[in-house]
Amino acid sequence: MDHFPRQLGDSLWFRSTEKTAQQAVHSSSNLSLDHTWKDLEVVDVDGDRLERSHIVTLHRSDPTHATFDMMRTKTLQTLKKNEWTSIAITSPTPLCGKTTVALNLAFSLSHQLDCRTVLIDFNMKTPGFEQFLGVSAPFSIQDFLCGSSSLEQAFVRFGENLAIGTTSKTAEFSAELLQSSETARVLREMKSKLAPDVIIYDMPKMLGGDDVTAFLPNVDCALLVAAAEHSTFDEIDRCERHLSERTNLLGVVLNKCLFDVG
Repeated sequence: MDHFPRQLGDSLWFRSTEKTAQQAVHSSSNLSLDHTWKDLEVVDVDGDRLERSHIVTLHRSDPTHATFDMMRTKTLQTLKKNEWTSIAITSPTPLCGKTTVALNLAFSLSHQLDCRTVLIDFNMKTPGFEQFLGVSAPFSIQDFLCGSSSLEQAFVRFGENLAIGTTSKTAEFSAELLQSSETARVLREMKSKLAPDVIIYDMPKMLGGDDVTAFLPNVDCALLVAAAEHSTFDEIDRCERHLSERTNLLGVVLNKCLFDVG
């Protein structure tokens, strides 16, 4: 197992389920902006808001971005090796920091110029992207899944190679929406139009709901985010086993670790 510690403040460990590191470099067939990417609204976020939200990988002013960069590289190598593209990021319970991890991983990937990334907020009970970023697409991702908005209306673009689908309203029947055949069809169409190298789905918590279980058939692998001194060993074990039985477990992140750096 591999461990990558972040050494300052609220820290994190990443344990990959892969046994060895691969040397492959992930690349996209063509990163010139095509018609669909050009039509996405280009947005930017305030640096102070990012700092308050602990998003350290976009502007890289905080040296702790290096941990997420290492996670990015390990993730890309594993995806390339297995010909995977889609990742569900979840946690056992709320307050584990999974959305922070998802956003930091996505912005770290955005610095990889030969890699297109799509990040989607599927936490439809308690959406968080607007709070973290202060921006949203004209239409919520639920509208896109239901066919009442276009891809260009449901996604915004950061830079040249990161597209984000935001959720601006809650969905009472989110699990039913996530496991519908129409959702699967719409996501296949999105993948065809945007041709992403990596798709990250920020999912709800696992315990106490069935949204994650409902959506797992649509992804290649899952990343579990737990929180030190918050998540119990039993919760982590139950979620690891559940994910491993239903998809490929990419790894486990232990977030909010405190290190004595002397």
